[in-house]
Amino acid sequence: MLLRALCTISLFVFACSGTDSSLVVYGGETYETVVIGKQKWLKRNLNYVPVNTSVAMNFKCYEDNRDNCDKYGLLYDWATAMALPANCNERYCSLVITEKHRGICPDGWRIPTNADWNELLGYADSTSKYLKALDWGGEDTYGFSALPGGVGYPDGNFYSLSSYGYWWSASEINRDNASRRSMYYDSDSIGFYSYGKSLLLSVRCLKN
Repeated sequence: MLLRALCTISLFVFACSGTDSSLVVYGGETYETVVIGKQKWLKRNLNYVPVNTSVAMNFKCYEDNRDNCDKYGLLYDWATAMALPANCNERYCSLVITEKHRGICPDGWRIPTNADWNELLGYADSTSKYLKALDWGGEDTYGFSALPGGVGYPDGNFYSLSSYGYWWSASEINRDNASRRSMYYDSDSIGFYSYGKSLLLSVRCLKN
């Protein structure tokens, strides 16, 4: 029991000092990074405008308001986040998904898989209060600073800004769905569901 307590304290101290001094400059934006356990993450949602027109290009600011992008990042459909052809939102594309799939992340970074998310959540005791930003009512114990960017729908409507946050994973479920993780303003639970690939969600990048 004593050894377990010491390990917990050691990990806690490591996590509290986990903000990395390195910065990532990408697409005209500068991102801080944070080390959580054995992982290194960008410290905020991706706010990158894709330029490769040979793949999907469906992304928006929440309610087309640039101020929302500045705070919460852009929202992307799954194929755009993965830098895959637009028809990957409607068919299986597992054969072109790599083990460490870069997608629209900076070089040397990737779209996290379910396993990557599981590792992060396991480190945070599967409670979102340690991952949510202080101004979202969280404790932000590890510096992940999650903010609720909401969701965009194919019909042009948007929902849940400042209430719910949704993040894509690189893990495909079936022809029309991929997995995502979610956090909520009124709960410390973390959702794990399949979501329609055509929906617009946030992206958080993980270092390879």
